[in-house]
Amino acid sequence: MKNYTLYSLFIILFLISACKEEKKDDNTNEIVEEEVVTKPFLWEASNMYFLLTDRFNNGDTSNDTHFDRTEKTAVLRGFEGGDLKGIKNKIQEGYFKELGVNALWFTPVVEQVHGAVDEGTGVTYGYHGYWAKDWTQLDPNFGTMDDLKALVDAAHAADIRIVMDVVLNHTGPVTEQDPFWGTDWAREDPNCEFSTYENTTACSLVENLPDILTESTTEVELPKLLTEKWKTEGRYEQEMKELDSFFAENNYKKTPRNYIIKWLTDYVRELGIDAYRVDTAKHVDEASWKVLREQADKAFASYKKANPDKVLDDTKFFMLGEVYNYSVDGGRSFDFGDGTKVDYFANGFDNLINFQFKYDAEGDYETLFAKYDSINSTSHKGVSITNYATSHDDGQPFDATREKAKETGTKLLLTPGISQIYYGDESARSLVIEGTQGDATLRSFMNWEDQKRSKETQEVLKHWRKLGQFRANHPAIGAGKHTMISSTPYIFSRHLTHGKYTDHVIVALNLPFGKKEFKVDEAFAKATYLIETYSKQKVRVIDGKVSFSSPYDIALLELGK
Repeated sequence: MKNYTLYSLFIILFLISACKEEKKDDNTNEIVEEEVVTKPFLWEASNMYFLLTDRFNNGDTSNDTHFDRTEKTAVLRGFEGGDLKGIKNKIQEGYFKELGVNALWFTPVVEQVHGAVDEGTGVTYGYHGYWAKDWTQLDPNFGTMDDLKALVDAAHAADIRIVMDVVLNHTGPVTEQDPFWGTDWAREDPNCEFSTYENTTACSLVENLPDILTESTTEVELPKLLTEKWKTEGRYEQEMKELDSFFAENNYKKTPRNYIIKWLTDYVRELGIDAYRVDTAKHVDEASWKVLREQADKAFASYKKANPDKVLDDTKFFMLGEVYNYSVDGGRSFDFGDGTKVDYFANGFDNLINFQFKYDAEGDYETLFAKYDSINSTSHKGVSITNYATSHDDGQPFDATREKAKETGTKLLLTPGISQIYYGDESARSLVIEGTQGDATLRSFMNWEDQKRSKETQEVLKHWRKLGQFRANHPAIGAGKHTMISSTPYIFSRHLTHGKYTDHVIVALNLPFGKKEFKVDEAFAKATYLIETYSKQKVRVIDGKVSFSSPYDIALLELGK
């Protein structure tokens, strides 16, 4: 026992010393020992990239057509070839790391309905991933489970978290190839009117989009269309065995909601998915989200226990929601218009997508940054929001014509909260596509050729990369305290203390091109030099000021290392 105690003490002392490093003090030239504190991953400060799986990168042309999806579609309303291999390839090429991306959200990849429908905007297939036919199987147009596992592993190896897009609200549309699941599983009417809680949740979102009876407590059998499919695929017995085990272990009723929750959490349990982005959250009763979150947490813990060598850190599972038209101006709750207000943060969610940012971004920098800093420390303290400038289903994006591509990056990436880059924001991918109807105009294929050949696109991309990397390196940008140092020129600091970790930066905008000089704050005033990361140069601090030249009107200052 004595030897064991001495050995344990040795290990502890070794670990403590391993967390320290020797460093020369620039002022005294003495060697000092400093404790090394690892930069934490903070969801509330993350830089998240959102892409349509089908529209990003084609990594395997052999899987472009399945289920005889050959009917002529309206412009940009069919499958275009993007897939999981294409995303994984870009991860391994370092594309996302160059953008400072540390969270990756892509549209759902479960098997979609096989047929096409016309909702009034032209013949459309389920290329977008929101029309599920079978939650237990991936759509071969996107790839295989092996492809998804390889993508997740590649992302984690690059220290990128995976955000899975999940749908609990509805099945895909009914077509000749895709029967209705039955009235014990879903409702086909009435259609939602969006004026009360009842006519927003207990209704079909649009015509021919069957609404899952998530609120039902009645036990149901699986629809024959699903069991027959599983039998044909040779996996009926295994799927039923897993379902029986899930319901018994959790003492759950076999309700529509609980079946789907089992299927959704399997991906967390088996692959180590880090987070959910929940689709159509306000159209489902909030009690269902609590159950989903409970099971996701349980699945995440199970994965970590079974795969200790793949655990990134002790970060908990994360859940963000799309409550359409949710605005931070309304506080934590969403108002349904009939006096009913729901606080989704109290019902399983850590974060909600903020539909207000694009309007706030029309104003000046300080008004924007100060507002979101205040929100983080008051109404939304302890939770977080996701800001975006453009998205896949918002027909009124910030800078729809891409005339302010750099400004978009500056405002989005420097605003407190999670920044959501929509694929092509960083390369000014066009949002105005001739011949499209509805949201298809927002969903063109990624403009890789522009990145290769257009100098203008390359300049925009460089700007987004510099800001993105600065944000990723400094969680103070998204989660720190904002303080304006000067209004003219506009200079501010962000400071974050998280446990033993401290992060401090200074950002200057609208500076003169060429030579520039300005004061820094007390935190940097005694430093010998700072790193100006935008122009990649070391700048000296003299009498609390920095003076340097660069061909840019922006400066991103951090302590030298």
